Amino acid sequence: MIDLHLVFIFFIIAIALAFDFTNGMHDAANSIATIVSTRVLPPRFAVIWAAFFNFAAFFIFGTAVATTIGKGMIDVSSVNETVILAGLIGAISWNLITWYLGLPSSSSHALIGGYAGAAVVRGGFGVIIPGGWYPTLIFIVLAPAIGLFLGFALRIITSWILRKQRPGTVNEWSRVLQLFSAALYSLAHGGNDAQKTMGIIASLLLTGGLISEFHVPLWVVVLAYTAIAMGTLTGGWRIVKTMGQKITRLRPIDGFCAESGGAVSIFIATHLGIPVSTTHVITGAVSGVGSANRWTAVHWGVTLRIVLAWLLTIPGAAIIAALADFLLNLVTRLVS
Repeated sequence: MIDLHLVFIFFIIAIALAFDFTNGMHDAANSIATIVSTRVLPPRFAVIWAAFFNFAAFFIFGTAVATTIGKGMIDVSSVNETVILAGLIGAISWNLITWYLGLPSSSSHALIGGYAGAAVVRGGFGVIIPGGWYPTLIFIVLAPAIGLFLGFALRIITSWILRKQRPGTVNEWSRVLQLFSAALYSLAHGGNDAQKTMGIIASLLLTGGLISEFHVPLWVVVLAYTAIAMGTLTGGWRIVKTMGQKITRLRPIDGFCAESGGAVSIFIATHLGIPVSTTHVITGAVSGVGSANRWTAVHWGVTLRIVLAWLLTIPGAAIIAALADFLLNLVTRLVS
């Protein structure tokens, strides 16, 4: 006889991996926008480059971020499989809405917003673990600020170091360096973002009784990195245009500084187990590089529009997830 409960759990795992795929699709722009806009790599090769290093993060990072997402933000004992499914529906829906509008909002915050929205509807605000939320909420402000500062600082430093070099020489070497900085950023992106899906799946396995204590099985790690890499291969072209062209005009040296600054920020957050928004970091870094060249070189109106999307992400995904949880429970009652 088919175990319907087990089938339901694996169905939700498939949905979680679908979210991971949309995360890669949505956030591909973070990894490739600068390298495409500076014409260091054509789009087709840029996504392959980014996807490869997204997956290569599997060999470098642990599961600190997955643990934060899986058991550090929501009381796992107070949720069930339907809550997790509703949270994923909220996150995926928000990702698709902002992808369609070309807004580089945070897939990470869509996920935690969706998960929290569904959990609160089911168990009240008592299911929230404040200690897990404080670092994440602080980094909503801190992450783009760090990215902006590092992008600005690196651009100033490189300008001083290269001040006596001919523009053609600088451009030639910058194109080579940007290949490495794009790889570094893609590693950081995969290492932080793929872990968020791992955390959700591990929570699901725990609530479903398939594991006795929280940990992330190896097969979950492999599937999560594979899904995000496959999503990155789709390109996310709508958002690439916003990130690579609408915020500021980028040269290869600018792209190198933005990607390097963003990568360092994400590496630090991943080490600390903080599910930082890679979108926030790279947007701040690109703005910092642009402002180092000239304050008016940054289209601050576009940046403010992106910030507005950030502010709406957690509540927007939470509302969609709460509605999804209500509808799923309604269907369950009607069927039973």
